[in-house]
Order: sequence, then C-alpha cells, then structure tokens
Amino acid sequence: MISLMRLSLVFACSSIAVVPGEVRAQPQLNSALPQIKITLLGTAPGPPVRVEWAGISTLIEAGGQRFLFDAGYGSMARLVESGLPMDGVTKVFLTHLHSDHIVDLPAFLLLPWSAPSERGVPLEVWGPAGTTEMMRHLQEAFAFDIHVRRDLDEKVSEKGIEVIARDIQEGVIYNQNGVKITAFLVDHGAVKPAFGYRVDHAGRSVALSGDTRPSENLVAFSKGVDVLIHEAIDEVSLRKMAPREELFRAIVEHHTTPEQAADIFRRVGPRLAVFSHAQGGPAVVDRTRRSHPGRVEMGEDLMVIEIGDEVVVRRRGPGRLR
Repeated sequence: MISLMRLSLVFACSSIAVVPGEVRAQPQLNSALPQIKITLLGTAPGPPVRVEWAGISTLIEAGGQRFLFDAGYGSMARLVESGLPMDGVTKVFLTHLHSDHIVDLPAFLLLPWSAPSERGVPLEVWGPAGTTEMMRHLQEAFAFDIHVRRDLDEKVSEKGIEVIARDIQEGVIYNQNGVKITAFLVDHGAVKPAFGYRVDHAGRSVALSGDTRPSENLVAFSKGVDVLIHEAIDEVSLRKMAPREELFRAIVEHHTTPEQAADIFRRVGPRLAVFSHAQGGPAVVDRTRRSHPGRVEMGEDLMVIEIGDEVVVRRRGPGRLR
C-alpha cells in the first residue's frame, strides 16, 4: 500500500491568496501590440458533452504570463490545439466547483508533468472555499500514478507534481509583473461562493462573469473594462433540453437571460461584450442586440481577442478578423 505521506503537496493555508507588492512600472509598450490576449479554449454551455465544443475554459495572456480560468472538459486538448505546449499553463483560477468547470484539472495536473516535456514547477490553483481540499484529494486519487512515475520508474520531477492551492476571498488575489487579478463574488444561486474575475494590465482590462444570474457586484467590479466575457441562457432552447419544470426553473434562475445581459453590458460599458458558456447560440446575441447597441459577439472555441488600442476578434479559420 502506498502511503499518502509520500505525496508531494504544497498548500497555502491562508483563506486569501494575495501576492504582496505594488504593480511594477512597465517599459513603454508598442501601442500597436495587444496588451492582453484572450483565447476562448472552450465555450460549451453546461454539463452535456458536445463533440464540436470543449467545456468552459478561458486563457488570458498578459505581461508575459498565462492564466487559465476554469478547466472544462477538453480544455487541455484545446490548449495544445491553440499552439501552446501541454505545460504552457501553470496558473489556474476557478470560478466555482461545478464539475463542468473543473473536470479537466487532472489533465492539467498530471499530463504535462508526466509527458516528455516534464513540467518542473508546481501547478498553482486559486478558487473558492473547497479548492485546497479538492486538490489534496485529487493528489490522493492519483497516488499510484504519482508514486510510480516519480519514485520508481521515470523518476519524473518531484517539483512538477506539487500543488500550491489557495482558497480565495473577494479582492486582489494576484499582483505580479504588472498584472493584477481581482476576484469578485457573483450570484449562482445555491452555489456559494462563486466568483468572477477581473484582469488588469498596462491600462487594459477584461472581466469574466463565471456562472451567475444578474449580479450588482459584477457590474461594480467590471465597470469600464475593455472586454466583458459573460454567460447567458436562452430559455426557449433550454426548454427542449430540460422539459422537467423543476429542473428548467432551477437552471434559468441561476443564470442570465439575454435581456438581463443587455442591461449589464449597458451599465458596465465594455468596448466588447462576448458570450461564452451560453446556452442558445445566435438567438442569445440577437435578443441582446435588441436592447444593447454596443458591440456583442458570440464566443466560439479557439476565438482569440486582442486588447490594445483596438479590440480585435480573430475567429477560428484563416483570415477571419472582426
């Protein structure tokens, strides 16, 4: 029997994960280059698996760093499809602990570590209460694989299978090398706590709603961002998937309708609003545009958004710029 004491875990025990220090002065940037790059790795709504979509996961690159927000099913494959290596992400931020937002965490923990590229640094994970415990149990679940690869067979990096996990609270949770990440509480019904995030770098910003129904807190924390990535739900298409009334009402009450999203976009005032993890497809955008005159896009897997002097959307496929 393998002793769990052999597992290499490093956990930050404080309830708030804050990296101290002020934002450092940055050299003058070329204004033609994007200060923030966003890749929607996966945009699928809800738990049902759809072969053409990966589960919810968003990659943000800023200040020479990469940050992954949520790890839905297939997000590791999408990361590699985007052109990055398996070990290209070592910092993961979770909006909440619903399975469709975290199911690929084992892939991000284990595969880049045991692959020939051999990640040599710990995986860092920020998330709501329960994240630290979940990551500890995840290490325990894969104790056999970890022990064999690290101690007996390939002798893979001990450091690379360590985990630095942090249970966060609302506020600034990351502030390094000119990138500030702020977590804010959103309202996902019985799922508490649930967070959205705001990323600021070089005068540019993006906010992610996570899963939420209309949230005044989200509006307050997202005010004036360049890009707001928000969830949504179209009740008409949902009715076909969830005919049982109790289930239908529970889902609708925990999410945001297009009309409600339009009001949020109007109040936040982003240069671009993007739907991701949105049930309903084009109908969501059409309904939103009836009452919001600003720029609105429906996200799709591997869509790239570059934030600089302009906000440029690059959809999958050659030469598709908007």
